[in-house]
Amino acid sequence: MREQARQKRGVVAAAAAVAAGVMAAGALVVPAASATTGPHQARTGSARADAVQEGLNALVRTDGVPAALAGVRERAGHTRTYTAGVGDLATGSAVPRDGQVRVGSNTKAFTAVAVLQLVGEGKVGLDTSVETYLPGLVHGKGIDGNRITVRRLLQHTSGLPDYVPYLDDDVRPYTPGDLVDIALRHEAVFAPGEDWQYSNTNYVLAGMIIEKVTRRPLGEELHRRVIERAGLRHTYFPAPGDVKIREAHPKGYYQESPGAPLRDGTELDPSWAWAAGQMISTNSDLNRFYTALLSGDLLPKAQLRQMRTTVPAEYFGPGARYGLGIVSRPLSCGGRYWGHGGSTTGYETRGGVRGDLRAAANIAVTTQPSDKRVMERVDGLVDGALCRRATRSH
Repeated sequence: MREQARQKRGVVAAAAAVAAGVMAAGALVVPAASATTGPHQARTGSARADAVQEGLNALVRTDGVPAALAGVRERAGHTRTYTAGVGDLATGSAVPRDGQVRVGSNTKAFTAVAVLQLVGEGKVGLDTSVETYLPGLVHGKGIDGNRITVRRLLQHTSGLPDYVPYLDDDVRPYTPGDLVDIALRHEAVFAPGEDWQYSNTNYVLAGMIIEKVTRRPLGEELHRRVIERAGLRHTYFPAPGDVKIREAHPKGYYQESPGAPLRDGTELDPSWAWAAGQMISTNSDLNRFYTALLSGDLLPKAQLRQMRTTVPAEYFGPGARYGLGIVSRPLSCGGRYWGHGGSTTGYETRGGVRGDLRAAANIAVTTQPSDKRVMERVDGLVDGALCRRATRSH
């Protein structure tokens, strides 16, 4: 998710894109940054010499993010986790290693997997209209649910307007129907299939299709179909009204405007994001998820092939392409990597897995930097980690 969240009186609404500007970091007390490995993980050199650790340190000391966390996984399963900064600006407490964060639009990949599993089961058709599953719902100025297919939802080629810029600033929960209603008050961006534009509305509708077809809540389906199958132990889809993060986590911060003080935005009702961006996870679980997905553990070959059929999506950076709920980006060392990334109040995540599966890396920071160059540096750290780890695995 590369949209930036606005927050007023502790409420979230997200804006369409990260705005350029300069983030005022203030003076942060930064404890010693560190890298570590678990009982079944391999150590690959000292923290001081490790480029990932050095990059996280720079994000804290130079770019002013409160905390940065990373997880890097090699093909053999060796994993290294990293932290820098502080987990709580008020107390100066340490960053929990591999702590849980809100992962924003990484949720879209989970939602897409569930839809594509239903396609493989013959319960949903990729080229069947939205009208078939949600009759009478998707209509408006230039909008006709008969012309929008499930594939176009998952690939962001539907032309549906994004509801996010039109969310209220006031505190209130949202239902999926509320979010769709907000979007449909606005005119279509383009005719279905004629262009590409990122819209969270697409994935709210995809989640509604999952619920309509399975007759089960979306959170239960994502847990049963994706989280359990991928062996994710620290990932979940919050229940309605669940504002907390369950396990150890760094606090997430936001600014009401560039240069404004950092405010604690950790606890919030994530219902404004739902199937488009509501999930909570860790870097290590995201690495495990994307590796399982690209390995073919979550989808039949035919559906994985459809997922990896892409269109240009420069919104995610030069050379980026969008498939069905997953983004492909070029690597500086050749080849590409697959993931998504996410942006939500208090947290930004970037990462994915190499197409050859030799390495996976995810990085999280605990604010949404108003200077887009900060996240470009995070993307560069992901690229470097994937290229270096793949070289070492030979």
